[in-house]
Order: sequence, then C-alpha cells, then structure tokens
Amino acid sequence: AIGEIPVYDNVAEAVDDGCEFNVAVVYLPPSGVRDGVIEAVRVNPNLKKIVILTEKVPVRDARVIRAIGQMHGIDIFGANCLGLADAHNHIRIGGALGGSAPEESLLPGSVAIYSNSGNFTTTIAVYLATAGWGSTVSFSSGKDLYIHYSAQEWTYAFHNDDRSKAAVMYVEPGGYYERDLEFEKPVIACVVGRWKAKLTKACGHAGAIAGSGDNAVAKEEWFMEKFGVDAIFTPDNPVCSEKGAVVVNIAHIPAAMTAVMEKRGAKPDFEPVGDLSLKCWFSNTQGIDLPDHLNPPVVEAMAPYNEQIAGLSEQVGIVFPRQTMKDASGASMMDPKTQVTRVHGTSVLDASTHSFEENLAQSLIREYPDENGTALANVALNAFVNQAGSIGLAATDASREAGNSPNTALAAAVAMVGPKEVEASRNAATTMMELFKKAGIEDPTDTGADISEQLEAADPSIFVSDNACERGTAMLAAIEARGAKSIFIDFLKALAEKAGGHVRGQVVLAAITVHLAWKPLMRKRLSATTISTMPWHFRIFSTLIGSAAGGAQQSAGSFHGVSDSDLMSGWSFTETAHLALLGNRPNAEALYAFSVLLGLIISNGPGTISAQGAKGAVSADGPEAPERVQVNKGYIGFLTHTGFAHGGNGFEAIAFLLDRFRDSGLRDPGDEGHGLKLAGMATDYAKAYKAYKTKAKAEGNLSYAKIPCVNHPVFKNKEVNYDPREVFVNDLFKQRGSYNVFHEFYHELVDALFKTGVSRNVYCVNVDAVIAVILLKMLWRPYADGEISDATMESAAFTTFLFGRMIGSAAEIDDHTNRGRNMDTRTPASRCSYVS
Repeated sequence: AIGEIPVYDNVAEAVDDGCEFNVAVVYLPPSGVRDGVIEAVRVNPNLKKIVILTEKVPVRDARVIRAIGQMHGIDIFGANCLGLADAHNHIRIGGALGGSAPEESLLPGSVAIYSNSGNFTTTIAVYLATAGWGSTVSFSSGKDLYIHYSAQEWTYAFHNDDRSKAAVMYVEPGGYYERDLEFEKPVIACVVGRWKAKLTKACGHAGAIAGSGDNAVAKEEWFMEKFGVDAIFTPDNPVCSEKGAVVVNIAHIPAAMTAVMEKRGAKPDFEPVGDLSLKCWFSNTQGIDLPDHLNPPVVEAMAPYNEQIAGLSEQVGIVFPRQTMKDASGASMMDPKTQVTRVHGTSVLDASTHSFEENLAQSLIREYPDENGTALANVALNAFVNQAGSIGLAATDASREAGNSPNTALAAAVAMVGPKEVEASRNAATTMMELFKKAGIEDPTDTGADISEQLEAADPSIFVSDNACERGTAMLAAIEARGAKSIFIDFLKALAEKAGGHVRGQVVLAAITVHLAWKPLMRKRLSATTISTMPWHFRIFSTLIGSAAGGAQQSAGSFHGVSDSDLMSGWSFTETAHLALLGNRPNAEALYAFSVLLGLIISNGPGTISAQGAKGAVSADGPEAPERVQVNKGYIGFLTHTGFAHGGNGFEAIAFLLDRFRDSGLRDPGDEGHGLKLAGMATDYAKAYKAYKTKAKAEGNLSYAKIPCVNHPVFKNKEVNYDPREVFVNDLFKQRGSYNVFHEFYHELVDALFKTGVSRNVYCVNVDAVIAVILLKMLWRPYADGEISDATMESAAFTTFLFGRMIGSAAEIDDHTNRGRNMDTRTPASRCSYVS
C-alpha cells in the first residue's frame, strides 16, 4: 500500500480483495493497453467506463478494444486523453483536468467542452471564466489515430445534458470525426493546426496529421457550413450566428461565446473572473531601453503565485541548471563554418578591438564594462601585479631556471594563489552583495544613493582593519586620481571613517569586482557564485601577468622600473602586460596591435586542449558544491594543458619569418618604404621549397617540413582562398594605416606558391600567421639589435598566447563551476580502447 491506498499486482487481486469500482484507468505502455483492458473487463462485470491515458496505441489493438467495449456496454475514453471532469459535481475521472486546483479552474456553468488536447481542456475552461462562462462537463478526447469516445458520441451526450446550453470544441487536423456532426445547441469550434498541412508525419499527437481532405482548412469549412458563416471569428471581425462561430485562436473563444449567446438572448453564468490581457509577472529587459509596447508594466500575480514570486525575489542573481559539460559550454562557441569563436556572444574578432582589461572583465561578467568600470578594473588588476618577495615568483623563477616552458613555470605562481590567500576578498564581496541586494541600486556609479542602512548593518571587522594598509590606501588614491566612481568604494570609505579604521587592499578589490558585476547580477545574468569568486579570478590575472616578468625586474613598490602607485593610477592593464612581457610601455600603435593580438587568441571553443584542462580541473573538484572548487586549480589545468604544440607552436611562424628576413637589412617592419622586393623573396623561396619538396617525396620522406600558417582544413578548394579572420584583422590595420612587412610577405608567399606550382590554388593565410606577424613586428627591432635571442622570442610568443587564452579559460572555469556536474568530464569506459 501507498499510505491508505492499496496497491495490487493485477485487477483480479483487487476484485478478490473486495474492491468495488465501475471505472478503470489504463496507463500502460502502448503494447500492453489492449491486454490491460481485456483483464479489467474479464474480471469486473461492473465496469461502465474505461479511460486510456496512453498515447500511440496500435490501431489494430484499438479496434479490439472498441469491439470489447461495445460487446459489454462499456464507454471507452481515449486513448491519449486526460479523462473527464464535471464542474457541477466536483468530480474528475482519469486524469488531471483542472490542474492542481480544479476548484479554481473548473467553475460550474453552462458550457460543455470537448478537446483533442488534454492541457487545452483546462485552459479553455479558465479562458471562458474571464467572460463569465462556467463549464458543465469537460472532456479530453485524446488525439490518437483511433478516438474511442469521439465527436459523434460526445455530441449525443451534449444534446442530452440539460445543464449544457452551449459547447466549445477544440479540434486538431486529422480524421473525419467532425465532418457529419449535426448540432442542436450553439457551438464554438476552435480549429487549429494550419501549419501542419505540409507535414508528412505526426508532429505532436499521433492522430494530428492530415490526409487528403481532413486538414485544418477543411475542418474550418465544415464548421462554417454548419453554422452558416462565411469567415473566421476574430474580435475585429466578429462573424457568428445563433448556431455558433469558428475561431482559430483559443483566446478568441470567450468573446465568440458571448457574441453567439447574445444572439440567443442568453447571458453569462457569472461575473467575469479576470481577463485575458497580457499580465507581466516578471520583467527583465537586460538593460535595453525598450519602447512601451514591448515593455509592459509588471503586475502582482494572483495567489499563491504572488507569494512564490516574492520568495524568488530574495534570490540574488541566476541559478543555472546543471548538466554534463565535458564538451559543452555556456561561455564559448566556435562556428564550424567560419572558425570564429564567440565568448558570451562576442566574437574574438570583435573582442580584438577591445582592451585586455575589458576582455578580462567580460569573461566573467558576460558584458563589457563602461569607461568608469574599466578604470576601476585597471586599479584592481595593477594593484596586485607586483609579485616581489612572493613565494610564487620565487617558484616561477626556479621553474624557469630548471628549463621549464612558460606555462609550466607560471603554474607554480598560480598554485600559490590558494583559497586562504583570497578568503578576505571573497568574504567581503559576498557580504557586500548581501548588504546591497535589496537596496534598489541599479547603477553602482550613483554615489548619491542612501547607504545609511547598509552602514548600520555592516560588520566592520569584515571590511575595516585597525592597521594601515599601504596597498588599500594606494588603491583608493588611484581610484580618486582616475576620477572613477562607485557606491561600494564610498561605502568602504564611510565605514572606515565610522569605525575609525583602515580599508585593506583585498577589500577594495572585492568592492571593485562587485561594482563590475552589479548590473548583470541585478539582471540575473550572473550567479552569486560568480560574485564570490571574482576577486579570486582577478588575483590570478594579476599573478599570471606579474610572474611573467622575472624576479630581477621586480622589487618592493616597483615593477619593471615603474612604481606600483603609477601603475594603479595611470597604466592600463594592457600596458602592464606589455611591460611584463617586453619590458617597455607601448606607444599607441603597439598598444593597439597588442590588444588585437590578445583578443584573437582568447578562445577556440570548449573542445580545445587548454579549455578541457580548465574544465577538467573544475569537474574534479565537484562544481555541484561550488564552494569547494579551487579556482586557481582551474587555471593550472589550463596552463598544464598548453604546450609546445598547443600554444608554443606560434613560434614556428616567427622562426620561419626570421629565416626569411634575418639578413635582409630590414630596420622598421612598419615602414612601407622598406625597399625590400617581397614578391621576389617569396618567389625565390617558393622555388627552393618546390625543389626541396620534390626531392623529399622522391626519397620517400613524407615528413618534410611544412610552411607554417598557410592553407587550412576549412578554407580551401577555391581558386583563391581566404581565412575570414585574417581578412578582418588585415582590413582593421589597413583602416588605421598600419603597415606590417611580414604580413605582406605572407600574402606574396601564397601567390608565389601557386605561380611556381607548389600549390594547385592560392592558399589562404591563416589567422595564426596574423598572430605571428603582429608579435614579430613588436619584437623585430630588439631582435635585430641583438637585445633578445631566438629563445627569448620563442618564450615571448608562448607567453603571449597564455595571456590571451587566460581570458577564455576564465570564462570556461566560471561557466563550468556554475553549470557543470561532479566529475562530468570523464570518458565512459565503453568509449575507451586498449591498444597492444
């Protein structure tokens, strides 16, 4: 038994146990319905009704069931129906008509309802009530191929029910059940499914597929002929007669019923209950300024939904549904045709026109910060970039000395940014979110808002220290110097003044990250988990960039010769990254090129090795308990899943170009008047390469060297091929009047390869070549002057890749933390193979 309800293995046991019933409800797999009906009829001679809920009962079985019902005088309802409901007697049989609160949905009245759709049976009853019409019997006929209690039987019952003065019929395409009906009472026929006319198989209900003359249009004509009307009823064209009306929109049923009954001198059963106007219970315009007709006002929902919505409003941010995220992402997506990846809806091409710091923020808050937000982000990121005296920097330097690649060395620094290191920032961010979540603040730059309640409720020990904090003071001064505004920064200042203490740098970082995330958080684009982890992400951003510079370039208060305070108050984080990598502050052209370079390599989608490393690290910690996910381990996963083939291979193109230009006498690769004959250089190389390739093939050597960054597995097989990503960037620089001799050489090279017969068509220049030529242009002069070696060049190329890919990895780590399941990146054993 289940509670007080007895449970039996079969019907015979129930009858033998003394159970008396005259209705059987059958809910078995389609192949078992017939046997279930036979058993019920065989052992219970008192049966009067059988309701079949199952859909797609085989037609041959339906014929047998029909015959059994006729033989024993039993009414069969269904299949694929939700049963019957009598609003006057407060009874429903077989299903869930009326929903969870049938007393609210099925109000006693004078209208019978017949519907091919189970759910719409209840909807129609609710809609009728808005015009004051209640129901008698509501019947869900089902829409299997074979309808047992069909329109003919129902019409007979309708005519013989004195309570029912009118009826509504909801009719779908398929079948001729309604064609020969004759009505003695008024009927509103709602015929739907015109869109199904061209379908060749059922879509929705098994029987809702039209044959040669039983589609929606044909059925509309059947009913219009019965009612003596020549058009469909709409509020703007209320065509009806005393016999009825035809509608194609269920929302028009109440008006049609009232119009028909008025012609017969009948009034509604009761006062209207509600109306069918659009009532917006929720609204989230995502910050878009919509016109009034697209932005209806929010109204309070009816009970009990108003209480549920009020409870939901207590929730801060969004809660993402969890699923297996091994090869899936809610952050990035690569278009397989264009090979262009989007991160939070922004293509890497568009991202390349944004600064490094803007892209870092966008990876977490899913939109770009405004100018004020960018200024705050620069303060936060630059404040923690100096790693002088840290164990992480010492470990990174030692790792480099041991001969490790840049990714392996930097992983040592990131490992030291553990949860305890950022505990104060995370606690402050979470507490600040809780304090302000009901303050009604939409724009965090509105420093005039009243924060007295938050100041009163705040625990000073979370935000304020008794001891002075040099970094915190410098950050506040930098924010002032940049002219940035934030209500959260003002809150910290006011609280420190009230408590007579000092604001710590970690708490200022928390306030800045909350500021950046506030708008999307209030629009429920971000989760509370993201707010909690953002300070951690920002610390790792700073650590990874800072540790790219060696310990010799950093000292207390100075990074590569620039004071920490100057970095905070006057440098963009893009400039700081350039300083860490190349040792100087870039001019405007170099800064733009560096930003483009970093933007292009943000992501190649969730399937890349680096993304899989980040996602796997999150998955192993168990994102279903997000507080246990070690964010820094996610970045270590990204770093350890890059290498000389994935990330470090960018140097191959640089090495190729160095061989071509090393003895050329080139001084300035940005000077269009360089005097080099690029076409001749390209042709000479193409001829030499052709001879090399021919000889290698003749010797059976198929592992001959390939020219890097030309041809592509997708953009090929045309007479002249282009990588749209390379075209975009090339046009971008041309519009700025920025010349790059290495880029132009690549274009000459693919032409020369075709003209000399190396290729059958003109290869495309890959986007990887763009990355190489931008970086080589930046490094050419110090390389030509002997200031940097080939090894330094290779390290710079690899590290640049890490800087850019860190952005996409941040998005994947945060996304997988919010959406993923525990250990969801495992490969099932059935998909693994053993190789001997």
